[in-house]
Amino acid sequence: MGPQQQSPCYIRASPPAGAVHLLACFPAAVGLFAALDSPISLRFLARFPGPSKASWLSAKRMNAWLAGAGYCGRKTAEELFAHLDRAPTGITGPAEHAMTVITEQLVATLRDLRTRIEVLDGQIAESLALHPDGPTFASLPRAGVNRAALLLAEIGDCRSRFPDDTALAAAAGVAPSTRASGKRHHVAFRHSCDKKLREALVDFAADSRQASPWARDIYDRARARGKRHPHAVRILARAWLRVIWRCWNDQTTYQPERHGGLQTLLPAAPA
Repeated sequence: MGPQQQSPCYIRASPPAGAVHLLACFPAAVGLFAALDSPISLRFLARFPGPSKASWLSAKRMNAWLAGAGYCGRKTAEELFAHLDRAPTGITGPAEHAMTVITEQLVATLRDLRTRIEVLDGQIAESLALHPDGPTFASLPRAGVNRAALLLAEIGDCRSRFPDDTALAAAAGVAPSTRASGKRHHVAFRHSCDKKLREALVDFAADSRQASPWARDIYDRARARGKRHPHAVRILARAWLRVIWRCWNDQTTYQPERHGGLQTLLPAAPA
């Protein structure tokens, strides 16, 4: 799925539970920063848990608070204050105190979750670095740590399980299912597959377009042929599996300079 547009009521299509609470009591806090559980967002909610305390802010005071909080985001203090100023007020009066208590507990919970996630991320990074196949998956464009670890976990390290890239593509559900009976020939979406592997692969393939001209070209050509976004990403995922399987089978890293399909799209180096 592509990035969703933010609606006038400051909420995305499927808001997290914390956003649902804030939409009722403090709508201005939703969408103020990039992520509700980001450190700067949680720090803001701890300091301004409700509309009454946030009403103290002005553009100048917002700028001072951001400086004290070490904010380094893309939005200016004026833009953030304008967001607060034009948003619905939310709940004020006697009920605000009760809502503020809930907000404070929400902040504490999200901070605890972030700490636990950071510990898990560290353990995942350590395991990926120690695994012999870790460098292979970490070398893929925009794979990062968690995507690389997830792909490795789902594909595994048993080479005999996938003797060729076709077997891997079938297991991942990115190769169409072909059925033939007499003169009838039917190609359909493959439902029977390792769905976790397909999700991991499709997620990687979709984001790889941001870093690989080759991936972007394959996706764009699929779209030009009339394929919908999910189908075009699966086509790209199938193409990536040929590359991934070869690197995985040879126990080597992905090297863009040796990727023929990519090199044909790059401008020739000056003589």
